Amino acid sequence: MKLFHLILLTALLCGSVNLSAAHHEESKQKAVLVTGSNSGLGLKMTKELSENGFFVYAGVLHKHEMAAMNKMKNVAAVQFDVRKQEEIDAAVKFVEAQGRGLYGLINNAGVAVFGPLLEVPVEQLHYQMDVNVYGPVRVTQAFAPLIIKSKGRIATTGSIAGIITSPTFGIYSMSKHAIEAYTDGLAQEMARFGVSVHVIEPGTYKSNIGIVAKKLLDDTNYWTEDTLYKQERAYVFDQLPKTAQHPDPARVGKAALHVMQSESPRRRYMVIERVEQADRVLRRQIGKLLELNDGQTHQFDRARLVEILDEEIAKRQAE
Repeated sequence: MKLFHLILLTALLCGSVNLSAAHHEESKQKAVLVTGSNSGLGLKMTKELSENGFFVYAGVLHKHEMAAMNKMKNVAAVQFDVRKQEEIDAAVKFVEAQGRGLYGLINNAGVAVFGPLLEVPVEQLHYQMDVNVYGPVRVTQAFAPLIIKSKGRIATTGSIAGIITSPTFGIYSMSKHAIEAYTDGLAQEMARFGVSVHVIEPGTYKSNIGIVAKKLLDDTNYWTEDTLYKQERAYVFDQLPKTAQHPDPARVGKAALHVMQSESPRRRYMVIERVEQADRVLRRQIGKLLELNDGQTHQFDRARLVEILDEEIAKRQAE
């Protein structure tokens, strides 16, 4: 009987040690909130993070989307609309109650509104900005105390559309261009707290954003057939459903992991599959530089521009 008691006591002690170790490992696991996590880029980010040592709070818009996310390992779904402050505040309380804290935030939820700048109703412009610009601002402000406490990281999904644009893409590009400025401003303001800020700028990848945009066009008919841009309208209506056929956003997920995992994360992550698309984006940036320099009071000659470029390259290499 004494031997039985000794074996039982040993088993209990070992179990206690194992439970304690498991609790310790869980407490070390960094948590990241990803909005718009149930499809496309957000789902790829959620999988990449949750499979590589992070616990992910998967932000979803609809309650029926929670079940699938909760089935994933190291993932807990939290439902809220980035346009509704009361739902965001409830999400903060949920995360706080879990006791893990919050190391990372990825503002990924987004929508796309297409149409001519001369014709798009102001209410659609407001909808675009409410989700893509005001949404990240609301969510970041709400979760900032947790991020500051952990000296963590904040990222927002921008787009190469924030750098380049095309006819009838202006509304969407406006929202993503705003994220460029938001990232730079927020990075300077959060540096004093030891929090780094980043933007992920994908090119064309497989997602539901085009399908949702097409549904908005169909449901509201805000871009009518009597448009001044008939050819562009036909093209957009034809192409939007095809966004589900674009390349898998695996590299976008890897970029999100690098933001949260690297000892030296980058401010910007341009993630593009096609070299011609990268060429177009970088040429546009150089073109903007030349446009700014042209005719300005202190216009620099070619030698000075090259010198500035060399200085910036050296600075980047030293980082």
